[in-house]
Amino acid sequence: MTRQSSQGSAPAWRLYLVGGAVRDRLMGRPPGDRDWVAVGARAEDLAREGYVPVGRDFPVFLHPQTREEVALARTERKTARGYHGFEFQADPSVTLEDDLKRRDLTINAIAQDEDGSLIDPCGGQADLQAKTLRHVSPAFAEDPVRILRLARFAARWPDFSVADETLALCRDMVQAGEVDALVAERVWQELSRGLMEAQPSRMFELLRACGALQRLLPEVDRLWGVPQPAEHHPEIDTGVHLMMVLDATAQVNAPLAVRFAALCHDLGKGNTPSAQWPRHIGHEGRSVQLLQALCQRWRVPQECRELAEVVAREHGHVHASLGFSAAATVRLLDRLDAWRRADRLPLILQACACDARGRLGRQGDGYPQAQRLQQAHAAGLALDTAAVAQAASADGLRGPAIGQRIHQARVQALLDLGWS
Repeated sequence: MTRQSSQGSAPAWRLYLVGGAVRDRLMGRPPGDRDWVAVGARAEDLAREGYVPVGRDFPVFLHPQTREEVALARTERKTARGYHGFEFQADPSVTLEDDLKRRDLTINAIAQDEDGSLIDPCGGQADLQAKTLRHVSPAFAEDPVRILRLARFAARWPDFSVADETLALCRDMVQAGEVDALVAERVWQELSRGLMEAQPSRMFELLRACGALQRLLPEVDRLWGVPQPAEHHPEIDTGVHLMMVLDATAQVNAPLAVRFAALCHDLGKGNTPSAQWPRHIGHEGRSVQLLQALCQRWRVPQECRELAEVVAREHGHVHASLGFSAAATVRLLDRLDAWRRADRLPLILQACACDARGRLGRQGDGYPQAQRLQQAHAAGLALDTAAVAQAASADGLRGPAIGQRIHQARVQALLDLGWS
């Protein structure tokens, strides 16, 4: 992939495969998107060959056939705090090694030539062999998003460790206030991706270890050290329980909304006065208030926020529902908005099941509450509510009274199934 420069006698420019595609191949994993870097080229060189410019902050192009991203080799210099505080240099004088040395982790700073040869100036292959996440250079500290990316990679590869000096650098970045300059869109992007990794607890444990969790998610950070009743939570510590619940969502390959609901379901326990420990009466309502503020701060999508609110408010009732009467069961399904949002009920039950299993010695337990509530829900949905409403109207009922008649019909449907 060698091309002639637009400068006539200037040396040809070359394309190199870089980043995750090279790393994943060396790890024996299916590669994701392939990214390329053009060395020795100017923007006009790529434009002349049909590459389509798409970058706003620095020159990035789409390959005219494959549509893969190609960036000009560049260096960067920190000019202000935060993610956008950089000045870039992208011209033919920037070497491949210059470009690789500005990257975040050594395992992401390996390039591959067109003949398959590897260029590895930062020792990325050795760190892959040692299963170590290590920053390339002190320039890591210039971009606070890299703390979140590091935490996400730790969640993706549970058998990798973080180099001591890299964790120390992250602590220095937090103390310097770098994470306080992060923008909501990037925080949510990395948090949501980390929640979807193989062991999401590692992301939050690393963020906590360097102090970033207290800055970004203080509602989550304060859960460590908060005790719970041992008869329900053998693991005692609320933070430990939360991490077990998150990993339980990963084990069942739960979607993002369920994993986010798991993250937020017990936030209110962090606000329980210590004199009331280990009981947490009323924590459900406090959890809803805290997660609403969290969602506003990081612009969490509505689908995730709404599910998290329902799970935070009702998970205790779902756990207790095996002993509910027909009337109490229908009231619970009413509060879950299960009749109008039938598609959401399985997600609520999945989050609650993961909460129940996120406890020492309970990881393999069944969750019969889900089957019982699904049975009740199916019975209620099978009702011809239009006919019930029509009969109620014929009896002279109006508005809420018709709704109450439908509610009673659902209760009767459960009584017919043997509910008490």
